[in-house]
Amino acid sequence: MASVMMYCTATCPYCQAAQRLLEKKGVTDLEIVRVDLDPQRRAEMMKRSGRRTVPQIWIGERHVGGCDDLYALDRQGLLDELLQAHAA
Repeated sequence: MASVMMYCTATCPYCQAAQRLLEKKGVTDLEIVRVDLDPQRRAEMMKRSGRRTVPQIWIGERHVGGCDDLYALDRQGLLDELLQAHAA
């Protein structure tokens, strides 16, 4: 299974929903970066993604976007493939 990195905040319901979906898919290598605790990491997230909102999710080196983007990939049947293609 691929390694996944997600920028998030503690109280964001979209972050929690994205994390639940990833765990349901069997992701065990999930790095959570709390941007509410570290303004420098928020700046890093914005530079890397070009977006200001959380969550911002990377599967391997691929930026997949936010929660809605992650769920859209799942609905299209592409999330499982992406997780397997970027397996470490």
